[in-house]
Parts: sequence; C-alpha cells; structure tokens
Amino acid sequence: MFDRDLIKHGKEFLADLSNHKYEVADDGLFLPASQVFLRGEYEDDYGITPNLLPTQGMVYILNCALYSTAKLNNFYLALYSGNYTPTNALTAANFAATATEITSGTEGYSNATRPAWLPPAAATVDSIDNYADKSVFNIVTASQVTIRGAALLSDPVKGSTVGTLVSAAKFANDRIEYNGNAYSLGYRVRAQGA
Repeated sequence: MFDRDLIKHGKEFLADLSNHKYEVADDGLFLPASQVFLRGEYEDDYGITPNLLPTQGMVYILNCALYSTAKLNNFYLALYSGNYTPTNALTAANFAATATEITSGTEGYSNATRPAWLPPAAATVDSIDNYADKSVFNIVTASQVTIRGAALLSDPVKGSTVGTLVSAAKFANDRIEYNGNAYSLGYRVRAQGA
C-alpha cells in the first residue's frame, strides 16, 4: 500500500519539501500532508543512532525516486569529530568544515578514501542498508580518535566539498577508538507511512 501512495503522491512530496511544508522530527522528516516519515539511522558497536536527512538529501532522494533526476552510482560514509549537531542546511559543500570531518591518514583512519556504503541488494520493503556488511574505517592514531558523528555522501574524497550529502548524525556519546581498531559503521534509510 505504501509504495502506491509514494508514487501517487510523489509530486506532492517534492512540492512540500520545496515549499518547506515539512516538520523536522527527532528521528527524521515528517510530511504532514501525506503522513509520511522519512528517516535514517547509523549502527555501530555502540548502538543505533537516528539521523537527520537534511534538505539536500531529501530533495535528492525524492527527485531520483519520483522525478527524472539521474541516480548517483555510489555513496560513502564519513566520520566527524566536531561538537556539531546537523541541521537541514548541511550540504556536501559545507560538511567537512562545519562538522570537522576526520580526514587525517595518521590521526584518523588509514583508508585512502571515505569507505563505500554498499547495500547488498535493492530495497524490497521500506528500507535499504548495509548492516550485513558494514563499512570499515581502519583507525590510526598515536593516542586516540574521538568520533562524534557520521554522514553519508556521494563523493569518496576525504574533506571533499562536492557532491550530495544524504544524511548526517551526531552520536549521543563520543566513540573513542584506538590505533589498529577497525571501526565498522552501517547506515539504513527508510520511508514509512505514519
């Protein structure tokens, strides 16, 4: 039932977002006129953290699903260390500086790029995720790395200011990681009728 509603009301969703007729909830975005919640969450060894799907991410998702915008082929997870709570104004252009993205290969993680987010299959219900095979950050540091949040972006380059930012979250508690740790991170996004 929900899939038919999503297709039937797609233009309304886009209009609601474009006209700022939505409510930011603690765990996502609510479109009151259509009674739909769009939400996402990050999962690591510390637990599950709800995210924010900022305006740039929501517009991208809806335009790809319900309009003719071409789908981006790949997405990547990024970590940040700033004491920053994401807002709807967060974009790929301002993420690295605003959230203090962890980009160092000697005091951060040794991966040459942001790890890819690779869902194993297309969504068949109301969500899609990489929980079965989480993205891994190979931690390198002389002491410790403090991770305060994460984001999902379309560009693999650490610190990049191009592309699309789909999601971001500040963790309720800092993640403290040490040299040699493999920090695993999963991401899920879902659309649900209220």
